Amino acid sequence: VLIQGETATGKELAARGIHRLSPRTKLPFVACDLNSLSEGVIESELFGHEKGAFTGADRRRIGRFELADTGTLFLDEIGELAPAVQVKLLRVLQDGEFTRVGGKHVVKTDVRVIAATNSNLETAVEVGGFRKDLFYRLSVFPITLPPLRERVEDINPLVFHFLESYKTKSGRFVSGISKEAMRALTNYNWPGNVRELEN
Repeated sequence: VLIQGETATGKELAARGIHRLSPRTKLPFVACDLNSLSEGVIESELFGHEKGAFTGADRRRIGRFELADTGTLFLDEIGELAPAVQVKLLRVLQDGEFTRVGGKHVVKTDVRVIAATNSNLETAVEVGGFRKDLFYRLSVFPITLPPLRERVEDINPLVFHFLESYKTKSGRFVSGISKEAMRALTNYNWPGNVRELEN
């Protein structure tokens, strides 16, 4: 599954929903924000590494693919993936196996991958920034999440959800929201999408 949409449109929530409503619901859901990892760490983070694979690798480390085995691996910001790691990810998706960094033994894995991005991967493919074969492998089932400004009907239920959540966290009673405030919220453009609304 490939989920595309602007930042803060709820891509991880959608991924968790797909996992929760699937036959894998009781199996692991492992999330990995690729944008938060440096290029040198991503391969080890995804596939793990063996003791002595590099300086500081004082023990074997299990990667996200092994942690998510039989479940779902959510790869956020897939468009930020370095070309060398794109090749290795493609191989795992095709063959269902990989080798840990510094390892010699093949590790089999059965993982459903849900990838997400706020960038246009088709454009990245055209300019050579993203592998075409990986794009087609990831986008077997594409989902586009529209920005909040294009789904104004979601603002009301989201507001009441966040009010309820805030009430629980703060211990304060909030009875509702005025019509004027709701009108202001629905007329706003929401460049920060759902996260901005929550804040």
